[in-house]
Amino acid sequence: MKQPTKIWLNLDPFSLQLRLTIGIATFSTLILGSFAAWTSWKMQQILIDSRKHNIEEITERLPRDVQLYSEMMQPETGLQKAINNLANTNIFLWLKSPDNKIIIKSATLDLLSNSTVTELMSLSNMQIKPQIYKVNQRYFIISSGFLRVQGKYLGKLFVVHDITREQTMFMAMLQSLNISCILAVIVIITISAFYIRRSLQPLRQLSQMTSVISIEDLGKAQLYVDNAPSEVKELAQTLTMLLSRLSQSWEQEREFVSNVSHELRTPLTIVHGYLQSVLRRQNNLTEIQQEALETAASEAERTIRLLQDLLDLARADSGYLNFQMKSYVLNDLVEEVVVMAQKYSDRLITIESVTYPIGVKVDYSRFKQILLNLIDNAIKYSEASTPILLKLNQFHNKAIIQVCDKGYGIPLQHQTRIFERFYRVDESRSHATGGCGLGLSIVKTLVEGMGGSVSVQSKLGEGSVFTITLLT
Repeated sequence: MKQPTKIWLNLDPFSLQLRLTIGIATFSTLILGSFAAWTSWKMQQILIDSRKHNIEEITERLPRDVQLYSEMMQPETGLQKAINNLANTNIFLWLKSPDNKIIIKSATLDLLSNSTVTELMSLSNMQIKPQIYKVNQRYFIISSGFLRVQGKYLGKLFVVHDITREQTMFMAMLQSLNISCILAVIVIITISAFYIRRSLQPLRQLSQMTSVISIEDLGKAQLYVDNAPSEVKELAQTLTMLLSRLSQSWEQEREFVSNVSHELRTPLTIVHGYLQSVLRRQNNLTEIQQEALETAASEAERTIRLLQDLLDLARADSGYLNFQMKSYVLNDLVEEVVVMAQKYSDRLITIESVTYPIGVKVDYSRFKQILLNLIDNAIKYSEASTPILLKLNQFHNKAIIQVCDKGYGIPLQHQTRIFERFYRVDESRSHATGGCGLGLSIVKTLVEGMGGSVSVQSKLGEGSVFTITLLT
């Protein structure tokens, strides 16, 4: 019972396979249903026509028999005799006078129940055409005509044919036909679903191959599907060409960012140095000049950090970001970074640790950069009155660092993209307060480069917790 439920839950209502299967199922149902309906109607008409022919023969023969018997006996006796001779257990006749009274009826009518005879009589009072009528679980065909003998109008003749046996057989055949059509539709749907699934398998293989292609593999990716239709092979070739062009574009963009960052960083560093030198001689500056130079120096420093981040990302993409991995005591490293962060901010930053010492293998400068970025992020996105908490722990061969704040929190829909480059949760925040969206991307790149991982947990209005896991 669990397996079908699982299949049903995994069913994609917008998949091409499901749409094609539903289309074929609908078309098959319409065709087979129409065929079954037409066949049942045609068989019913054949049954009615065959009985109509018998009734017409009786209607044509009766005047001759009446005339013949009337020559040998009284007219009424001859009429009764003729009607009884044409009737049997399945055929019933009666004659109505012009004033709608029954003149003569066949003796076989006595074989039917009174309720059946009454119902048949009531049907004869209506303008009826030869068709099947159901009366008390039995089936009859009723026909009528005017009876004339030697040009004399005797009344209206009604002929009833009991076809219960034939109709029962017909309904059994119709039921078998409907069951056969349903089974045929089920078989067609099953075979179609299997065939469509097999036909779409090359597309699934193509999707699986493209989903595992990383940035480093763009230029070397070759997509090919065996035993695939020509259209799928053409699609694979087109995707291969697209991946190749994407790789070239990515490489050009990466080189451009790297070159521009490198070329701009040097002159900006010189400009920043001159600005700091001038600011140190602030005795000769007016207040407005000093404020302008401080702003310029701050923007220059921020731009230098941005260019350094871009260079680090470009080196990481190229595989040239080197790490000097050494063993350190995590508690001491974190305390050193916290002291440094408190110098440049007025926030309370505390450390909570239940284990000492916690050994860890990291690149010293890269680890400081990671932690400073996370602390800076926590400071920017929380109120000045709230503290920042760093929790240290060790679990088996892994060191865990958590940077906790009681800030604004991150909406759930943004948490999966928070580590993307240039992605910012709040676009309305200024660059000065909100950064440019590279800090967390740098954190993720550096942490993974040292063999660790980083994640985030956050609730709106309650704050965020960034967790770093490193090997000890």
